[in-house]
Amino acid sequence: MIPLHNSVEKAEGNVVLVHAPTRVSEVEYSAFSKAQKRYIVFCTSWAGFFSPTSSQIYYPALNTLAYDLHVSSGLINLTLMSYMIFQGLSPMFVGDFADKAGRRLAYIGCFILYIAANIGLALQNNYVALFILRCLQSAGISTTIALGSGVVSDIASAAERGSYMGFVTAGTLLGPSVGPVIGGLLAQYLGWRAIFWFLAIFAGTFTVQLLLFFPETARKVVGNGSIPPPTWNLSLINCYQTRSRRAEGQEADNNTPEERHRITFPNPLRTLSIVFQKDTSLILLSNAILFAGFYDVSASIPAIYQDLYSLNDLQVGLCYIPFGLGATIASIISGKLLDYNYRRLAGRRLGAPSHNPSRDLKGFPIEKARLQLAFPLLTLGSLTVVAFGWALHFGVHLAAPTTILFAMGLGLTGAFTTVSTLLVDLYPGNASAATASNNFVRCLLGAGATALIDPMLNAMGRGWCFTLIGFVMLGTAPLLGIVVRFGPRWRQERLGRSEIDAHGHGR
Repeated sequence: MIPLHNSVEKAEGNVVLVHAPTRVSEVEYSAFSKAQKRYIVFCTSWAGFFSPTSSQIYYPALNTLAYDLHVSSGLINLTLMSYMIFQGLSPMFVGDFADKAGRRLAYIGCFILYIAANIGLALQNNYVALFILRCLQSAGISTTIALGSGVVSDIASAAERGSYMGFVTAGTLLGPSVGPVIGGLLAQYLGWRAIFWFLAIFAGTFTVQLLLFFPETARKVVGNGSIPPPTWNLSLINCYQTRSRRAEGQEADNNTPEERHRITFPNPLRTLSIVFQKDTSLILLSNAILFAGFYDVSASIPAIYQDLYSLNDLQVGLCYIPFGLGATIASIISGKLLDYNYRRLAGRRLGAPSHNPSRDLKGFPIEKARLQLAFPLLTLGSLTVVAFGWALHFGVHLAAPTTILFAMGLGLTGAFTTVSTLLVDLYPGNASAATASNNFVRCLLGAGATALIDPMLNAMGRGWCFTLIGFVMLGTAPLLGIVVRFGPRWRQERLGRSEIDAHGHGR
């Protein structure tokens, strides 16, 4: 297999044609089979589904909770903001931990905390317990989005990363549409406690199959998947791979440090350092503004739809389905388009490096390859927010805002997928920490936006309020244009500093 790789390099001199990657390069990057990759991505998408679902499933029960716990709706709304704050903070710790110690260990710890918090929420009878347990619930499950990006970076090279990120994002963005429907059904027919029992049982089912089958993928622990993890971290897939290699007499490709199994205390400063890089700061700010606009639309729907169309909680929950459907379609299609655009630019790139850019992006304009798709998508998403506001302002038939929500899901989700994929490309070795930085910025900005939407609606009216939000979202396009123009240079500067630091530590 190695001679075949060398012959490709000689055939093209200093340029490797990467528009049709060979099977060799893919095997070198990941030892997992295609079927195993599909299972891993499915589980990652499933895990990512829990975080937004846990937030949105809670909405239909807010009024009932306030009545049963004898508190105001304002105090209940504080639990929404606290959930979002912990959604931004907790991945800062777990993301860095997962990059170093492994994905399985992080997943297991997070789901144990999440299940325990849900059981407590189902049993609690006072507001203080509700507030604290919601924070713990968020701290446990909100890290799954960052872990998902880390898993994709472990198993997928840049040439196929867009498709895998699309499938992972589909699970994450399906939650906001499915959550209110499930919550409305459970709250209306079984009571609000059934919501948390449902989440505990559903998460328990996931955790059982995670313990049995989900393999360790972290490259600092298992390399490209060919190195067995520690015995206590073995899944059935890892056991099967280990036995197969021993039966075939193969030696593991030890391409990871000898200290790969050492578990260190998580360092949130790694996430903060990513936030303040030149290129990533613009990317994170742009993505956070888009998410803040999405949060504003999502949070305003229950009250406005109930006022305009006299819908009950269950009917309002059903109105989120079009957005979820559009989001699911967009995440899958945009992932395929990202891979296509990558291959297109790689095939045209005359100055491509002598190695496959799917392994090393040095000298390749990955920013352009990813963000070219983002511009039309964020334009569509922003304009649909404006159209949504004026449809509500004039009180047109429910079919109009429902259709607009579908188009909004297509545009905004496609933009989210492109930005999330680019973050993984920029930090493939610390993808969980990079995505944690994304969560940190967007959740804190989203919490502020959610708190401001009601005063804005009261002061400006529905049409002008959403027009302002839509044009602020559209204003992220120039920021992403700056990243396309200057991002490759900033990335090279960052890589140069990293190499200097590595040589300095080596001495």
